[in-house]
Amino acid sequence: MELNLLRLFFFIACFCPTIMVEGLVRRYKFDVVMKNTSRLCSSKPIVTVNGKSPGPTLYAREDDTVLIRVVNHVKYNVSIHWHGIRQLRTGWADGPAYITQCPIRPGHNYLYNFTITGQRGTLLWHAHILWLRATVHGAIVILPKIGVPYPFPKPHKEVVVVLGEWWKSDVEAVINEAIKSGLAPNVSDAHTINGHPGPLSKCSSQGFKLSVEVGKTYMLRIINAALNEELFFKIAGHQLTVVEVDATYVKPFKTDTIVIAPGQTTNVLISANQGSGKYMVIASPFMDAPIAVDNTTATATLHYSGTLATSSTSFVSSPPKNATPVANKFVDSLRSLNSQKYPAKVPLSVDQSLFFTIGLGVNPCPSCKAGNGSRVVADINNVTFVMPTTALLQAHFFNIKGVFTTDFPGSPLVVFNYTGKQPTNLQTVSGTKLYRLPYNATVQLILQDTGMISPENHPIHLHGFNFFVVGKGIGNFDSKNDPNKFNLVDPVERNTISVPSGGWVAIRFRADNPGVWFLHCHLEVHTTWGLKMAFLVDNGKGPNQSLLPPPKDLPKC
Repeated sequence: MELNLLRLFFFIACFCPTIMVEGLVRRYKFDVVMKNTSRLCSSKPIVTVNGKSPGPTLYAREDDTVLIRVVNHVKYNVSIHWHGIRQLRTGWADGPAYITQCPIRPGHNYLYNFTITGQRGTLLWHAHILWLRATVHGAIVILPKIGVPYPFPKPHKEVVVVLGEWWKSDVEAVINEAIKSGLAPNVSDAHTINGHPGPLSKCSSQGFKLSVEVGKTYMLRIINAALNEELFFKIAGHQLTVVEVDATYVKPFKTDTIVIAPGQTTNVLISANQGSGKYMVIASPFMDAPIAVDNTTATATLHYSGTLATSSTSFVSSPPKNATPVANKFVDSLRSLNSQKYPAKVPLSVDQSLFFTIGLGVNPCPSCKAGNGSRVVADINNVTFVMPTTALLQAHFFNIKGVFTTDFPGSPLVVFNYTGKQPTNLQTVSGTKLYRLPYNATVQLILQDTGMISPENHPIHLHGFNFFVVGKGIGNFDSKNDPNKFNLVDPVERNTISVPSGGWVAIRFRADNPGVWFLHCHLEVHTTWGLKMAFLVDNGKGPNQSLLPPPKDLPKC
């Protein structure tokens, strides 16, 4: 693997001088540009990185320092988030616009500088402003340190598989029209696998082809970069062995179907044991609530070497979009590896016990004619988050007053039967509220879905930390009985977790990373509507437990 990696970087360094390798420093340049495409039934300019969507894959090793200069050549403000990178004391490089940085303005650039500490596996990067991540996204591959093997058989080859969504129209026009009307935005027109919807779509796309040799084992690094939909993934005639999620190793298990939410990653091993032929690869939506989704299935082909191009393809059917038992079987099978080398360091005691309700609401909007004078909003603990115009981390570091308050409620402002009858008042309060945590505090957070308007899955992403998923259930969380069933031995470790429709999850983490850290739904429509908040983690004792000062080229608002 090391030899192949070095060859890859030599090729890039020779023919693309903006990317180099200097020992333990990886240097990249991201040029954010408009690129015309006719790949998906439409010819329109889209925002891309280095002219591609998905964009370039970042390769690094555990403990490497990564430098990425992002240059903005488009008309939009831009910021890039390195999703799942812990960013220990380097919140300035995390990327969410107006949370840890002001966005990069047109014609400007910014150098993201961070070290990958104690992490290895698959993550992703994506735009973290507006709806630009629809086309501005790509993979992060973090290899183990040199000489450190995988805790599973080494695959013959590794392949990045990025799942996405596609709109025929400008995604910014889609969400702007929705904001104006007060209603939900149009769903996407296609799902994609590595940028292609596949030959079964109405578009002239042959789709992505995964070439394999009989008897070899392959590792697929699967990423869900879609904006608004969880996805099923499966391959006709083949079992998948799950070995990692969100860049953390798990106890291996076999399945024919994985479910993966926006922002999540899953590494699977696949054995090419079918002899020959072509086999369909599919990505289809999972939504167990009565909510409009893009029902199209993206397709690709697993193609054995030596198979004739005219050979027929073995088909596989996608699960029903509301196949909750299929999704639950996969999620419930995930366990941390919890080996001597990769222990599950679950906080056994809790300093801060929080309870967050997440869901939708309705607020007055006199200008929203389509919404009859109202607009749909989203909230956590009945608070709809208001984005500031000054970055929160800058306001915190420089003690700028009036940007935010630290009175985000640790429990719901309005108590009701969260999964029962809706309250008569669906209105929320609005504000830029943070929750303050002391350095190194252990936190237990219950995330409870509500039935306000409609229950649905919410993939919740926490910046700056991994967390352990110690429990989940359907209905209202029972603070007396449910904790007795928590898994404190080998719970899965993640950075993004789906709160089940009409249910709850319990997570634990240690607040050992000072700074301001975003928590939000990774369904972009819900983030736009206000389903987000942030934690402010204080400095600890001494410089090694304190936020580093901002870089000199930090963008200005």
